[in-house]
Amino acid sequence: MAKKIMFQGTSSNVGKSILCTALCRIFYRMGYKTVPFKAQNMALNSYVTKWGDEIGRAQVAQAEAAGIDPIVQMNPVLLKPTGNQSSQVVLMGKPVGVYSAKEYHTQYSLTALDKVKESLAFLDENFEMIVIEGAGSPAEVNLKANDIVNMRIAKMTQAPVFLIADIDRGGAIASIVGTLELLEPEERDLIKGIVINKFRGDIKLLEPALTFIEEKTGKKVVGVIPAIENLDIDEEDSVALENKRNKGSKEIQIAVIQTPKISNFTDFDALNYEPDVSVRFVGNGDVIGTPDLIILPGSKNTLADLTYLKNSGLADEIKALAAKGTPVIGICGGNQMLGTAIYDPHHMEGDIEESEGLGLVNSTTTMKDQKTTHQVTFDVDNLQFLNGQFSGSELVGYEIHMGDTTPNDESVKRCFTITKRSESAIEVVDGFIDGQHQVMGTYIHGVFDNDDFRRFIVNQLRLRKGLEEMPVVFHYFEHKNNAYNRLADIVEEHLDMDYIMSLLKDNG
Repeated sequence: MAKKIMFQGTSSNVGKSILCTALCRIFYRMGYKTVPFKAQNMALNSYVTKWGDEIGRAQVAQAEAAGIDPIVQMNPVLLKPTGNQSSQVVLMGKPVGVYSAKEYHTQYSLTALDKVKESLAFLDENFEMIVIEGAGSPAEVNLKANDIVNMRIAKMTQAPVFLIADIDRGGAIASIVGTLELLEPEERDLIKGIVINKFRGDIKLLEPALTFIEEKTGKKVVGVIPAIENLDIDEEDSVALENKRNKGSKEIQIAVIQTPKISNFTDFDALNYEPDVSVRFVGNGDVIGTPDLIILPGSKNTLADLTYLKNSGLADEIKALAAKGTPVIGICGGNQMLGTAIYDPHHMEGDIEESEGLGLVNSTTTMKDQKTTHQVTFDVDNLQFLNGQFSGSELVGYEIHMGDTTPNDESVKRCFTITKRSESAIEVVDGFIDGQHQVMGTYIHGVFDNDDFRRFIVNQLRLRKGLEEMPVVFHYFEHKNNAYNRLADIVEEHLDMDYIMSLLKDNG
């Protein structure tokens, strides 16, 4: 039986995911076979395991920190908002339908609890340490009856719970005291410590507040974690996206169109880490300007986002820039928007059955009633983008899409050959590039995580501006591993790990 530890928060976005990631790496470095767990996740970003199961991105980062492959039992329930107060429900990695918030909380969430229990039992049998993440706040009394992610899980596992508060946003002491007051006595007893997160300044000035918290609540403050700049670890919610709205002024400027239903925005993190690249997210009311490259990202609802582009004027702006020679790349939903038309005969995305695309490439997309979810390995053979050619083998990424896109004339060339899907050998063509070699689309998320391919794209943009090419100087996967170690070092220094380990001694 595994040892278990749980982190809950006084609200959303207090740092639960990041601190769980840190503890996964800390326990991994201690030699424990460690696994993360979050019973129910609501995420803008998702990921696909080797076995084709879709889970939340935060649990993937935590698994990487723990040195293991992501598996579906880490996140048995995933909610993907589709708009209009509804979400696609993904159960054990597979979509099972779209539910309104009321339908889900009153009719479905407790049905999913059996899968949550099965997942916990599997992890308990196969790992030595389970790091459990809650969601939102355990004190949301309107959701408590159907809760399957906070105190219900704490009671089920009898894991010691640490309550996290974000002091950077203000009101941390009130949120801690208020949260504890709203818990039932049995729940409050499971709280074994308080963590103050994102602290800036002189810790001595905070000490009277720490003493007050301990005297008022009877709970030990087990750590004050400093605000960590440039964390460089994948995040998944809309607040994290707002923090990515970088307006830097490096040599290469890339504009990512931030549509209302944007998904998998971490696709562009590796580009933004390049020393010569600035990635700017262009949202409602922003001006695209004159970037070196426009990227259309993935979408949870391609037709709704396409309508947004048209109504906001961004569609006309993108088409005008493309006509003047600005290259455009579309990923997944963005790939679908690039074509001449999108058809949705099964009403997978709403009432619209047909919509005119941007027309930058002569292709059409038809939405299917089954979702394609795979980790993929792919090859590139003499891909011509702008004035350069790229070849490479065994590049990696993943697919999450509900449509098929077909080029309609011979001028549209295919980009990639997928050689492996979910551990099975295959040969499938993916993506396309137009006859001018400046408009490219693909269904493969994470394509820019491949160092040589990413640098090839950036170098073509450099050459177009009369700049010299640069060698590969940034290695994405190595950078991520270093980021996990840096995070673990900081958190381990500022947490009372002796106290935490003493609680875990008899747990499991």
